[in-house]
Amino acid sequence: MVGENIEQGIYQIKEALQIATDLGLDLVEISPTANPPVCKVVDYKKFLYEQKKKLKEIKSNAAKVVLKEIRFGPNTDDHDFNFKLKHAIKFLSEGAKLKVDVFFKGRTILYKEQGEIILLKFAQELADYGKVDQLPKLEGKRMIMTISPKKKT
Repeated sequence: MVGENIEQGIYQIKEALQIATDLGLDLVEISPTANPPVCKVVDYKKFLYEQKKKLKEIKSNAAKVVLKEIRFGPNTDDHDFNFKLKHAIKFLSEGAKLKVDVFFKGRTILYKEQGEIILLKFAQELADYGKVDQLPKLEGKRMIMTISPKKKT
């Protein structure tokens, strides 16, 4: 048994529970697999609160992946292409993942090759900022490609 204001040692369960109730605290089993099991005399509500706080802190430090989407048509002009390219560079430099797609409306599905050319050209322009995770793939009326940012060294 361990805890504040307590002499560490091996106690019987009844004795340990009596010490905890005398102090107005709870007896919490810390590591049940140890031989003998380790228990701690502590305020259980406070103990739970601190564990929750630690978990929350660990979660907040974890990296969050942001997914930004850029959409083209199969007949996208150079000016629009360059405009979206600037946005893509900004997104990748901020550390966001990119989902780039060409959307085919109506009969524009006939221009699949043009859509693939646009996506490959886009990937080539972004080679310095990110790497292609998934090459252009046709899914229904959309051709989709994903790009993730390069690690900063």
